[in-house]
Amino acid sequence: MKKVVCFGEVLWDMLPDGKKPGGAPMNVAYHLNKLGIAGQMISRVGKDAAGEELIQFLTKMGLATDYIQRDDYYKTSEVIARMGENHEMQYTIIQPVAWDFIAYNERLENLVVEADVLVFGSLVARNEITRNTLYQLIEQASFRLFDVNFRAPHYTPSTIEYLLNKADAVKLNNHELEEITQWMGENGGNEYEAISRLQDKYRLSEIILTKGANGASYYTEESRYDYKAYPVTVKDTVGSGDSFLAAFLAQKLLGKSIDDMLNYAAALGAYVTAQAGANPVYKETDLNRFIWEKQLEQAKWK
Repeated sequence: MKKVVCFGEVLWDMLPDGKKPGGAPMNVAYHLNKLGIAGQMISRVGKDAAGEELIQFLTKMGLATDYIQRDDYYKTSEVIARMGENHEMQYTIIQPVAWDFIAYNERLENLVVEADVLVFGSLVARNEITRNTLYQLIEQASFRLFDVNFRAPHYTPSTIEYLLNKADAVKLNNHELEEITQWMGENGGNEYEAISRLQDKYRLSEIILTKGANGASYYTEESRYDYKAYPVTVKDTVGSGDSFLAAFLAQKLLGKSIDDMLNYAAALGAYVTAQAGANPVYKETDLNRFIWEKQLEQAKWK
């Protein structure tokens, strides 16, 4: 079985209708395991009731917790989420919390060395302790996938640039692409030109660009592929990008075609958007049924 290590935050999303487990890397690991890939989490929680609840949730969902550290001092992370315009969620991310202090050790190094992919984001790099652990683990990874996740004020251009330089592949949205392009002093041009500049400057072999209701694009060094979003009634957008990435990566590691990769990614992103929270309970057969029903709907309109 292919193995993916997801490094970063595990937390409670405090949503308008109640709290739900979350954190971008945890969401990715959750969906990878649903889709036949061994997703493993590296993170840290507090020695508190909230942390124990998260451990119990992960165990129940079949995610190993061997590499989730416990902190004696800092609390388990909570994020206050509220609904903004166009169903977009806005977040207040409390700090410092336990995952700001993920400690490096040889067990983590061995885990990353044995994995096919290391997935990491930018939020987890806000604190020096965890950032240094990530920087050491990046050097041990055979393939590095950077899931850009801008949450102001929890990032700096210098950290983002370091991670871009280390990455083999990047997933970001069009707002993040625009901000990075501005840092590079390139305010003009279209999406294709902006992506080309990223590829050239940071030697990225793959870029996944998500665009919400406008679908997504996948760029390799030679080609570009566009895929439309599946239309759904939006419940909330929490974790939709994470599920998109997990489905895309799962199909890629399973040796599927680019069309299958993008189709599964678009479908799971839409499916999660139509549910409450980032990690709804489902089986792969539910996702396949969803795809079939949506494709049938689209065929009727043609």
